Amino acid sequence: MAALYEGYTLCRVVPGQNRGEPAVLGVAEGRETDQVVVTDPGRTVTVYKVSDQKPVGSWTVRQGQALTCPAVCNRQTGEYVVVSDHKVIRVWKDDDLNFDRVFKATVSAEVERVHPVPGSEPLVLFRRGAVRHLDALLAAPQQAVEDVLSEGEAIRWSTSAVDGTQCVLMFITEKGGDHLLYLQRSRPNVLHKYKIECAESGACPVSFTATLQGGNLHFVCLYSDGCVFRSLVSVPAAAAEGVSALPRTLLLRLPVSGGALVSAALLFLDDAHLAVVGAPHPGLGSSQGKDFLCVWNINFQTLQTAKEMTGGAYGQLWCYSGRLYVVHGASLSVLPYACECSSLAAALGKLKQSSPGDARRPAPILSWNALLHGEASEPHRPGKGLETRKSKQARKSHAAVAVTADQVLERVKNASEAGVEEEVQLFLSSASVLEQQLSAGQIAAQLVSRCQTEPSFYPQRTLVQLVQTQCLCHSVCPDLLLLALDKQDYFLSQLCLQHFPDIPEAITCACLKAFLSVLDTDLEPVSVDLGSVSFLDAPGLRSRRLQNGFSPAELEEGGCDVQTEPPGEATGPAVNSLDLPCPVGLKKAALLNEILQTAHSENFLLPHLKDLAAHQVLLFLRYLQFLYLKCSRDLDSQLPGVRAPTVSQIMDWVCLLLDSHFTVLVMVPEAKGLLNSLHKFVQSQVQFFSELGKIHSSLQEINKIKQSEETALYSIEVIKLF
Repeated sequence: MAALYEGYTLCRVVPGQNRGEPAVLGVAEGRETDQVVVTDPGRTVTVYKVSDQKPVGSWTVRQGQALTCPAVCNRQTGEYVVVSDHKVIRVWKDDDLNFDRVFKATVSAEVERVHPVPGSEPLVLFRRGAVRHLDALLAAPQQAVEDVLSEGEAIRWSTSAVDGTQCVLMFITEKGGDHLLYLQRSRPNVLHKYKIECAESGACPVSFTATLQGGNLHFVCLYSDGCVFRSLVSVPAAAAEGVSALPRTLLLRLPVSGGALVSAALLFLDDAHLAVVGAPHPGLGSSQGKDFLCVWNINFQTLQTAKEMTGGAYGQLWCYSGRLYVVHGASLSVLPYACECSSLAAALGKLKQSSPGDARRPAPILSWNALLHGEASEPHRPGKGLETRKSKQARKSHAAVAVTADQVLERVKNASEAGVEEEVQLFLSSASVLEQQLSAGQIAAQLVSRCQTEPSFYPQRTLVQLVQTQCLCHSVCPDLLLLALDKQDYFLSQLCLQHFPDIPEAITCACLKAFLSVLDTDLEPVSVDLGSVSFLDAPGLRSRRLQNGFSPAELEEGGCDVQTEPPGEATGPAVNSLDLPCPVGLKKAALLNEILQTAHSENFLLPHLKDLAAHQVLLFLRYLQFLYLKCSRDLDSQLPGVRAPTVSQIMDWVCLLLDSHFTVLVMVPEAKGLLNSLHKFVQSQVQFFSELGKIHSSLQEINKIKQSEETALYSIEVIKLF
């Protein structure tokens, strides 16, 4: 069983003139699991944080130079490696800003590709077939490199695979229409060659993928006529002379549109699932000519899930950390996926989706009748016969009135708000997860477009229901959140902030400005999720007095305004700061907490924050100060409650506001007390960490003390610190 989840755009790309030209030179795994390294066909290498869809680093070669192979990351050292102008190897780290001053080495032969190897140094594959370890090559860049390939033989594809301590580099070469598979082992150095048979129809190989499991190579080849062949060979322990025949078996036969596959790619997801991009959907006859990303179960030869690639695919597909990276149209898209263990029920589509509440229920007993007729098998219970018949009648009635996505899109154009709600509810209750993922965005966009042309039409409950399916994102329906702000629908705005991972910084600031402007009295009749502000009503929270390990009496006199005085002795609003009242209402606080947890990039957010008025900045700063004082009561960096902001998020926004409005805050008299309070509180924290630093070495010595082996069940041990 496999599923594709809602995707999003990581970055824009410039498509080539022809479908066969790569729009991206390569995508490689980054230093962290949430990072990827994207190399464009020109001069730039960019590192992206995938969950935020934001670049965290970018490097460009000079004008006149060109990158000639995809950049990779050596996760052992945290270094990036790329080749420019075929012979210049560049090695750098995240903190290297000037790309011209990074380590460079010119080698004696042209490089085809650099392949990362988990747990070891990257491998460098030269255009003439030689292979070197990167560290050995950089130690002597001008060392002689042998020619492995014959004259006129060119490398078309290469990859590396690791199985335990064994690493194998594989590459495909072409010469005169003939294709050879090379297996190159290192330590010991072993090379073996296999000939890839031509298809009987004269079709040529289009894409390859391979994995290494248990010392055996699983090699899969996709031909232009849609045939997918699999070969299973053991990795040779010793070199062999000549060329061996590569055995193969037909695995799949994909549909072909327009005579032959032009740009398609396939990739192993696990030992039972194969992803294919660039081929038409096998079950949608009316969609022939469109490119899809399909996940196949190769054990049962069944299609598990599919997603249309708008704009056409370019035959480029990568997979890292449970995410597929696909180039289509003018976008590099990210599609999370999940693969489960294969079973006959899952392959036939009869395995029901599990929900969180199903974990406590006993697993249903599947029978052949259940698989063939869709009937759930249950143990016989007295009195259940009538209920079973009613449930069958209900299912038949429900199936009779089920609607398709096209019907819903047509009916919501003129239906009333109640009619729209009924149609969408019926569709969502009968549609599969895949159908919801494909159609929820189209339905939402249709409704938003109608709301913009008909001001009196606003199906709020239907839009909320579509967002709660978690099949929407901002890029799919970019006007939905703006519509909610225009209608002052703060509940829908909150849901969008919770479920949309790709909200632009300009829209985030628009939401922040709207939340700060609305009056608390106007929010009283509004339904808002208060899970993130439950700490405001937590019993006993105001009675705790410890501040990061300090008691109030231990604070330096006059050093901070957060000292707690006995009741009745407060001389001003800033003296009893731990009991500082929340400057906003409960519902406004819940909305502001969603802003604090929205993904953003500081460089893109700062210009939009400058649009806030001075009184809005002061109000937001006071609320952030209130949150930070709540967090500073103890060592817990997370406020209680569901989706409550963390200390890191709070401080990030404090810094953002001070950076964007520093001049205004210095000039506004009302901000003087607030800035002074923040300054003194930071001073107390610096003092606290200074005291911690003094005992740091002593604490390290305690860890080195060997525990006595004669310790009884109860003992007292005295440790003297000098």
